[in-house]
Amino acid sequence: MLFRQLEYFVALARERHFARAAKACYVSQPALSEAIRKLEHELGVPLVRRARTFEGLTPEGERLVLWARRIIADREALEHEVRALQTGLTGELRIGVVPAASSTVALLTDPFCTEHPLMRVRVETSLRSLDIVERIRRFELDAGIVYVQGIDTAGLTLTPLYAERHVLVAGSALVAGRTAISWADALELPLCLLPPGMRGRQLIDDALATLGLTAAPQLESDSVATLLEHARTGRWACIVPQPWVAALGPTADIRAFELVDPVVTAQIVLVTAAVEPGSVLTTALIDTARATDFAVAPRPITG
Repeated sequence: MLFRQLEYFVALARERHFARAAKACYVSQPALSEAIRKLEHELGVPLVRRARTFEGLTPEGERLVLWARRIIADREALEHEVRALQTGLTGELRIGVVPAASSTVALLTDPFCTEHPLMRVRVETSLRSLDIVERIRRFELDAGIVYVQGIDTAGLTLTPLYAERHVLVAGSALVAGRTAISWADALELPLCLLPPGMRGRQLIDDALATLGLTAAPQLESDSVATLLEHARTGRWACIVPQPWVAALGPTADIRAFELVDPVVTAQIVLVTAAVEPGSVLTTALIDTARATDFAVAPRPITG
């Protein structure tokens, strides 16, 4: 059994297409197909359901691809460990981030890259917490910044980062003369919100449900930046995580208000695979996270 065969098998499971898997591995399609056939022969079980095209993995393939991913990840971790002993940390760290945390991830990645200048970091945003966790389990991501509530975290290491608080942001003209806004008041404004299904929207809907209220926004977007840009027009209001507003800095175009009774908060957590021995890269990232003060982000503008 060769590592190359396992890499081809994992690529096929990921791409679900022989030609795309071959392209991802920089080999011809016949070479990839033959390598996987040899792997099936060596293991003594069929891994792929074949017809004229790829039809999926067999039940045996679905189980064994988990081992293949783990073996490849362990080999990469070993190589990183050896290089770290020789020259310091090198390689690529892959981090998945929920949209709400994309305005704060630099508080983690900046000091990490400063401390480990030979490292490359690839950040993927606009991912759901569940997707990030599953990709970590498949060794497609090394770490994630997620909402931890309601997520199965078995087999993961959790490092708390900060408690996120939601605020209402509105065009200054919409809220002229106001010093406070209630949840009921917020629903009277022309709202744009995240769509149902995203964790940030679920937090808002749950808070409203405790008051017997329901949001019916005219506009929805899966981008917090898009919501804030609508608020900048002066004609919209949105409810977003406080760090996003803080990142904007002072502006006369919009105002932000704390929403209370209830207050909407959520824990933002760094998640990594809980394997032994652990990856030297994720261990270093956890060390940076524990040494980082996420409270240094500026306070939001207030009404």
